[in-house]
Amino acid sequence: MTKGTSVQHDAIRIRGGRENNLKGVDVDVPKRQITVFTGVSGSGKSSLAFDTIAAESQRLLNETHSAFIQNFLPQSPQPEADELTGLTASIVVDQQPMGGSSRSTVGTATDTYAGMRRVWSRMGVPNLGTPIAFSFNDPRGMCLHCEGIGSVAAIDEDALVDPSKSLLEGAIDFPNFQVDSWYWKVYAECGFYPPDQPVGSFTPEQRRMLLYGPDDAPKKGTKVAVSGMSLTYEALIPKLKRLVLTKNPEQLQPHARAAVERISTRGPCPECGGSRLNEAARTSLVGGRSIAECADMQVSDLAPFIRGIDSPEHRPMLDDLADRLDALVHIGLGYLSLSRESTSLSGGESQRVKMVRHLGSALTDVTYVFDEPSVGLHPHDVHRMNELLVQLRAKGNTVLVVEHKPEVIEIADHIVDMGPGAGGAGGEVVYAGDLEGLRTSGTLTGEHLTSHQPLKTAVRSATGSLSVENAKLHNLQDVSVDIPRGVLTVVTGVAGSGKSSLIRGVLPKRFPEVVVVDQATTRGSRRSNSATYTGMLDTIRKLFAKANGVKPALFSANSEGACPECGGLGIIYTDLGNFEPMKSTCEVCGGRRYTEEVLGYTLRGQSIADVLEMSVVEAGAFFTDRTEKALASTLAAMDDVGIGYLTLGQPLSTLSGGERQRLKLAIELASPADVYVLDEPTTGLHMSDVDRLIGLIDRFVDAGSTVIVIEHNLDVISRADHVLDLGPGAGAQGGRVVFAGPPADLVSVPDSLTGEHLARRHGLAR
Repeated sequence: MTKGTSVQHDAIRIRGGRENNLKGVDVDVPKRQITVFTGVSGSGKSSLAFDTIAAESQRLLNETHSAFIQNFLPQSPQPEADELTGLTASIVVDQQPMGGSSRSTVGTATDTYAGMRRVWSRMGVPNLGTPIAFSFNDPRGMCLHCEGIGSVAAIDEDALVDPSKSLLEGAIDFPNFQVDSWYWKVYAECGFYPPDQPVGSFTPEQRRMLLYGPDDAPKKGTKVAVSGMSLTYEALIPKLKRLVLTKNPEQLQPHARAAVERISTRGPCPECGGSRLNEAARTSLVGGRSIAECADMQVSDLAPFIRGIDSPEHRPMLDDLADRLDALVHIGLGYLSLSRESTSLSGGESQRVKMVRHLGSALTDVTYVFDEPSVGLHPHDVHRMNELLVQLRAKGNTVLVVEHKPEVIEIADHIVDMGPGAGGAGGEVVYAGDLEGLRTSGTLTGEHLTSHQPLKTAVRSATGSLSVENAKLHNLQDVSVDIPRGVLTVVTGVAGSGKSSLIRGVLPKRFPEVVVVDQATTRGSRRSNSATYTGMLDTIRKLFAKANGVKPALFSANSEGACPECGGLGIIYTDLGNFEPMKSTCEVCGGRRYTEEVLGYTLRGQSIADVLEMSVVEAGAFFTDRTEKALASTLAAMDDVGIGYLTLGQPLSTLSGGERQRLKLAIELASPADVYVLDEPTTGLHMSDVDRLIGLIDRFVDAGSTVIVIEHNLDVISRADHVLDLGPGAGAQGGRVVFAGPPADLVSVPDSLTGEHLARRHGLAR
């Protein structure tokens, strides 16, 4: 409950905080200072910073609006606490990947492209008059051939339709177009071509009708009879373009994405060359350059170009744009271009793009809440991000940071260390004070501030190699490299140096057996949770059914056992049109998802809802019967990868990128692959958990797997058998192999920023 008494104006005061796993937390967070929340994953850091402080601040701010406006705002419940005082307006800057489609770019997401359009509309020669004339999201500015996307798909017709087969034999090779499917029936029954003859024997007219439709106007929109219904005929390739080919591949289901990659290749639009703009917009110049050329430049090169434009009457407008671009450079994103699709950004890059919006803000006395802002940053760039946090504090703001990296913890004015463990074993403040006090506090965080993994000198021997030759994807500069098999290879370099382009872009295409375990959103609906994703729920349902003599369907929240009020979601979603849906706990089932009848059935005294509320560790102690070995094995694997604090029923949508990756890794433990690629697996991990992760990776390698890790963490780099360092810089200054060899040799490489920080970590001279 928020009280109006005993207000402490110099601190945010929490008494009796009980949100999620918090155990009646009492803590004062100083205002206008940098406070870093530390502790193992699941210890309660986010529950305190985000779900208590930020949530209550935003809830109170929403209440200041009129009742009409409040109907359109997210309705958040009041956090569980006895007292919350001293709050200010809060701004949350998290790691959620930036939404949007292929039309959303770094330029549109940061409003810098809007500034560019203003400059070109006023200064461009020939002059087009309005900023909208330079928008690729408006018909007045977009290239009509690609509709402003900048790329078009080239279809391999023979990969899509097997010329040796007839339609009745399944000539169309694409998901949802199989024989007897609804889409297939349109082509098999339309009568424009013989369904029982090989497609390769079709006349040119028949083949065109199947793939592209008629050229002559009378047949356009032709009605065909399909299963007694009259439908408008749509040829195969136009239909696929409408359904899947114009969508971002990352937004497709895995099987559809694989099919699209098999039948098509995306390339720059031949009309606009990938610029997305029509000819008028492409030929209007400022300083001798078009807006498209400038959008493709690295931001670090674009900023000085804008400042160098000689036009005193437009100076304020140019300086404002250049300041925004400089902010991107300062925060470590100078290697990006404004034309880069925002959906291709990592979680860390997305967070730093969001930060740019706040750099020039005139607001003061605001509480900023950051979620691991160092994610995805090389040690060389962390200090730049730290400078931003210090700047925000200097303007009179309160800065709250959830973080694991010692380099960020060290700039804190105040530290709140949560623990001592995760989940039910956490939720307590184990230390609150300054950095020196943390070092001697005896907590896990305090102990690991100065405890580091030793530099490996006795490395494993390779059993072969994965050879990549002449790689030129994105900024890679004709890279040829041999990645050793049978060992742990860590790929390093500053953000934008080409690590992901080489290892996630080129390597899997050359070696399809590579299994990539990344942080991409795990597919699933609102109903998906840890138990369903790992397959454990099916076994749990059968155990409950057998113990109670009923059918398993009763224990499915998606079937017969679901609460009729919320449909088994446990939450009522209210659609608010263009706004985020409003969420509220179901009053009938209390958020437990099942009917009273189902909750009455138990297994060793626990209901199905009780089991789903167990953490992985608690469930491991519960499922110990010999008939439950499969469950025990999966639960042990989840604990091994550092997510033992998650509950079995925790929705996938609530997991961080690092948690999603470790969940995938736990599943992989059951059937090890030959070659793994892990993309920054230490994301979201406490320093003590990084040690466990290194041990787990060693288990994979010792079992015969080749493991390739893209990583900035110096402890992981120290324990590699082989390091592949890219750089030396980002963007155009990167894309080359700076070093390849054991980590002990990297520390003496003069051009390697990674080597510089690795040497500093281990106290070695360069």
